[in-house]
Amino acid sequence: MKNYSFLNKITTVLIIATLSFSCKSAINRKVEQAKATEKPKPQPNLVYGDLIIKEQSDYLMIPVTLPEQNQDKGIDLKLSRSYERSNQLLYNIIFYQKQNGEAHPLLNKKAIITSFDLLEVKTANKPTTRVWLYKIIDQDTNTDKKLNGEDATIGYLSDLSGKNIQQITPDNTRIISWIVVPSQNAIFLKIIKDSDNNKKFTEEDKTNFVRVNLDKIGMGTEIISDQIEQEIKSYVFK
Repeated sequence: MKNYSFLNKITTVLIIATLSFSCKSAINRKVEQAKATEKPKPQPNLVYGDLIIKEQSDYLMIPVTLPEQNQDKGIDLKLSRSYERSNQLLYNIIFYQKQNGEAHPLLNKKAIITSFDLLEVKTANKPTTRVWLYKIIDQDTNTDKKLNGEDATIGYLSDLSGKNIQQITPDNTRIISWIVVPSQNAIFLKIIKDSDNNKKFTEEDKTNFVRVNLDKIGMGTEIISDQIEQEIKSYVFK
């Protein structure tokens, strides 16, 4: 009897195991079939804004946005002093050569262009300097895995063709304001730095000014050194 009972238990376990395996196999087949019949999600179409035409340039500019893309509330999207647009985010700009029809994008990476302005600097006995100034979000500085108004806003300059684009303000900073000084053929930008490294830009962070020479464009030089700041603090707080 004991052997018979033992055989019954083994048989029962084998039946349950077989049924369980069969059920799992059936479920896996259904999941695989469902995945096979799923249609890939189509990418949204790009939306191209109105042409930007500047008589000073041989290039037309075409803003690139996405459909039904609302403005991020955290982004100061002024976009341009001379070009009024909707509140859609700008993801790139296409430059089109009027004469030969050559076209190319400004950026070769994912980014958000929050503003762009044509700088035109006229000084006596010197050719007029014309460049584009951009404020661009291209670094996920708050590590939330997306680009938005909580991240750093970096300054870039390019020539009128949208080529030779160069970063002019440091990483992990945000532009507050800027002004052109024609006599120096330079642009001065006020920035705020995430000086406490908390991945946010607040009133607790330090500000500074960056000078960019338009005769030789490159990363700007900070004006206020740590030594000067400490010296002034010693006077103010003593």
